[in-house]
Amino acid sequence: MRVLMFGALVTVAFTGSLASGTELSLAIELPQLDVAEYHRPYVAIWVEREDQSVASNLGVWYEGNPRKVNENTKFLAELRTWWRRSGRNQTLPIDGVTGATRAAGLHQLKFNGNQPQLATLAAGKYQMVVEAARENGGREVVRIPFDWPAKGAQSLQAKGEHELGTVALNLTP
Repeated sequence: MRVLMFGALVTVAFTGSLASGTELSLAIELPQLDVAEYHRPYVAIWVEREDQSVASNLGVWYEGNPRKVNENTKFLAELRTWWRRSGRNQTLPIDGVTGATRAAGLHQLKFNGNQPQLATLAAGKYQMVVEAARENGGREVVRIPFDWPAKGAQSLQAKGEHELGTVALNLTP
């Protein structure tokens, strides 16, 4: 009897970890722009449900001086899509999500299904959304549709036109 119960527990634990074992990696290219006054962009990265509500915030990069939190957050509203759907309801900084702006170049993010940002995602269709806004510059949003959890390896990408370069999403079961 004990062996059967142990076997059932192992099966349930293993099956549960399969659903959340999906790894998600994201590569975001911030292009170097040839402009007179360049400012690093504020960037928001989130997972969006089919109804366009925010399922999870993965990253928010903004001016990172912790002694000037109120001064730095006033420009987060320039990330209009993220701000309207999630940002204005957040208490900033968000532990494990917010950070300083990044220089031009390629930036990698990796998550597994057990991390808090993805652990509560129900199976279904989602969009990875990356929004960038720059002082004295433009604003751009890139969306990549995907299924969660991944049933097979997936490599998906979208390309921005001005404020974002290539955004690549890789899912591995």
